Amino acid sequence: MMSIICVYNNIEILENYLLKSLKKQKGDYELILVDNRKNKFSNAASALNYGASKSKGEYLVFTHQDINFINENWIIDTCHKIKQLDNIGIIGVAGKTTDSLVRSNIKQGLSPVDVSPYKLDKTELASTLDECLFIIPREIFNKYLLDEKQCPDWHLYCVDYVYNIREKGYNAYLIPTELEHRSKGASMSEGYYETLPNLQKKYKKEKLIRTCMGDWFTFIPVNIQRRIKKYKPY
Repeated sequence: MMSIICVYNNIEILENYLLKSLKKQKGDYELILVDNRKNKFSNAASALNYGASKSKGEYLVFTHQDINFINENWIIDTCHKIKQLDNIGIIGVAGKTTDSLVRSNIKQGLSPVDVSPYKLDKTELASTLDECLFIIPREIFNKYLLDEKQCPDWHLYCVDYVYNIREKGYNAYLIPTELEHRSKGASMSEGYYETLPNLQKKYKKEKLIRTCMGDWFTFIPVNIQRRIKKYKPY
């Protein structure tokens, strides 16, 4: 069984997207909702860790409130995909493989358009993943929670998990799947840039931190890279 875990701050968006589409799902799941309308949680990692602590499923699906499962068999199909994979640490639906190109089959925006022209024909190993929706097996999550200290805002917590889980010897995967994300996928705040130095220090030996909003060298200060057009997030 899957545990669908979502932190929300807008009940209307939650009901019109995630909840509405989940009601059509044919697969079994439990729903764990974390109400953050009063800003009880100051960062995504702490909120999602809290939600996960209340869950019982074999696979933990961390999702944004504005995800629309357009395929009524999404849970069934995704569970089947997961069963085919080895040494799973984390799985995402948008991300990067071995280069700087974002790859995904999902759509985004109020009038949904492709997230990327670079599609997935099959499951690939991932170098980074987007936070809109990702999956972690319970047995892995029980060992490694989302890092609340290094990710004290609402960005990069999934990126951090990818790098951490790969260091621990597990695989990060990017799966081809169909769903819609209401957001345009370009939500940025200074919290992103404030968290980046933490990841630079934590994964200094990696030389490069890949994110879906840009790639960043670990040995050059973020403020310098921001001034260079080539390394600005897109």
